[in-house]
Amino acid sequence: MKDILTVNSNDYRIIKLLGKGKGGYSYLAEKNGIQVVLKQIHHEPCDYYTFGNKIEAEKNDYNRLLDAKIRIPKMIEIDLTSERLVKEYIDGDTIFDMVKNDISIEPYFVQVREMAALAKAVNLNIDYFPTNFAVCSGLLYYIDYECNNYMDEWNFENWGIKYWSKTPEFIEYLNK
Repeated sequence: MKDILTVNSNDYRIIKLLGKGKGGYSYLAEKNGIQVVLKQIHHEPCDYYTFGNKIEAEKNDYNRLLDAKIRIPKMIEIDLTSERLVKEYIDGDTIFDMVKNDISIEPYFVQVREMAALAKAVNLNIDYFPTNFAVCSGLLYYIDYECNNYMDEWNFENWGIKYWSKTPEFIEYLNK
């Protein structure tokens, strides 16, 4: 990985890899002393999800989430050609790390259920997997932009909640 990635002629210094999702790699990056998340779209196969144009989906999903009033990091810029986007860095633990480290997430169930209600009201599901949620100053943020048309099967109560505590599903994922 290069130490510098460019988005729309702006150079960002890569600090570290934050994680790899089904759509891309997310890096903690810095420009002018401000930390951000730089996401590079990848085209690696995913056996359980079908994609169209990933970078266009990021842009469209961001706007759908804004319209739904879901708390998300601000998109700073997007480069459709290089398939990169830059967004605000939410400096806090993920729900996944909190569950893994036996830190109570009880205060955040109200907030995630509020997000779920906002999403459902506009016919959306967000990806409730706990790596997609970070806590900063007591507020829960959905740090991914992925959303899909609403289906009961993939809502928080039927799917997401299975990973918000040390359930067999969570432990199985942890042991992969």
